[in-house]
Amino acid sequence: MNAQDLKSNSKDLKVNHTEFKKFDKGRYIDGKDTISYRILFPENFNANQKYPIVFFLHGRGESGNDNEKQLKNGAALFLQEGIRKKYPAIVVFPQCSADSYWANVKITADSAGKRSFSFQKGGKPTKAMKALLGMIDNMLDKPYVNLNRVYVGGLSMGGMGTYELLRRKRKTFAAAFAICGGDNIANVNRYKHVPLWIFHGGKDDIVNPTFSTLIANQLKIVGKEVKFTLYPDDNHNSWDSAFKEPELIPFLFAHSKDSATKEK
Repeated sequence: MNAQDLKSNSKDLKVNHTEFKKFDKGRYIDGKDTISYRILFPENFNANQKYPIVFFLHGRGESGNDNEKQLKNGAALFLQEGIRKKYPAIVVFPQCSADSYWANVKITADSAGKRSFSFQKGGKPTKAMKALLGMIDNMLDKPYVNLNRVYVGGLSMGGMGTYELLRRKRKTFAAAFAICGGDNIANVNRYKHVPLWIFHGGKDDIVNPTFSTLIANQLKIVGKEVKFTLYPDDNHNSWDSAFKEPELIPFLFAHSKDSATKEK
């Protein structure tokens, strides 16, 4: 199967919601750190084998405690039969609580309700991010996880969280993608060696596409590999276009930390 095969399968990412039941429910608890998640295991899962693992961070609209809404965007992509067969992997969708946020960012709104984002350099993780970091460490302790093939991606708030995870766990991820997210440019140097694909809509009126442009430009200066796709006519929901990119999943799984080490 090649990228064209995946393209034909990705034209329509709608699936029957009963398919979401293939994602098992889980909950990570460590003292005050608590986070719910859904997890998809490969078909014919064998605990004696080692599998890649993907962490997907949802947007603000899917926050809560129902452990279901986070599957709204992105889950259908990983449920595609062609992808599951060619790229057997563990896929995890954690859910951010409604009273927290993935990223360390200050959000203000003007009188018209338009939000502004001020991304922080460093700082302590939010409650949700702290729990997420613990959950990821717990997952990576499993004997069936391939530590050379750990990936992360997300959209909107989850795109912001993706950048934050990359800088907080600098040696963990083999590749990543961020859709309509943002970060403080001062943080870019911390994840410059992680192959990254950035997406944004040119007409995004929620998260300014300038955030992604600045990160991509900075990575081109200091980094090793970055792909940047700007959809000129897309608004905030540029994830719809990104999920239909036939090369997205092949890009992600083409990278591993062991191969990156050999290249240096």
